Amino acid sequence: MLHYLRNPSAFLLLGALLVTACATTRINTVWKDPSYQARPARIMVIGVAKTPLNRRLFEDEFVLKLKAHGTDAIASYAVLADHLQDDQAAIQAKVKELGADTLLITRMVSKKTVQTYVPGTIYAPPLYYDTWPEYFGYGYRYLYSPSYIAEDEYAVIETNLYETLHDKLVWAASSETVMRDSKQKLIKSYIGIMVNNMAKNGLLGK
Repeated sequence: MLHYLRNPSAFLLLGALLVTACATTRINTVWKDPSYQARPARIMVIGVAKTPLNRRLFEDEFVLKLKAHGTDAIASYAVLADHLQDDQAAIQAKVKELGADTLLITRMVSKKTVQTYVPGTIYAPPLYYDTWPEYFGYGYRYLYSPSYIAEDEYAVIETNLYETLHDKLVWAASSETVMRDSKQKLIKSYIGIMVNNMAKNGLLGK
């Protein structure tokens, strides 16, 4: 710990580490249809993404987390080719064929950059000035880390759950995920929070 106290640049490093340690996903809005009291038995997951890899990462992680909460789930890429991802008729046919009673669709809506002002900090060593040279040198022992502007890029993501009998929206969430970590960590953070919220709203489990 003394290393950080004696090295001004260490304050900057420590501050950056503390910012990084913050939660990477926050939910802005959540809505649930109060008339929908069922618990989905089988959810088909569709990750709307430009690249097949991102689609698979999203869908696999959602399926993993949903099953861990006791709800059966299907990754759409496993039953629908990439070129059929936006084919509504093909999706409806697979939903009926596989007996999925709900459809979970997630997509990134936009990106935004958020700037945060981080004020400078001052540290003063213990006061030892029994003699004037010690007191004189006291002023030179202040350690100061300058203020700075931290920038974070956020992915704004929408996640909607539809019951397939009437194609009706029953749950929706809008969230922001800071794009600081690796792609896999970002996806896991986001999906973990989404699935936990679904469980909190009584949508998962038997």
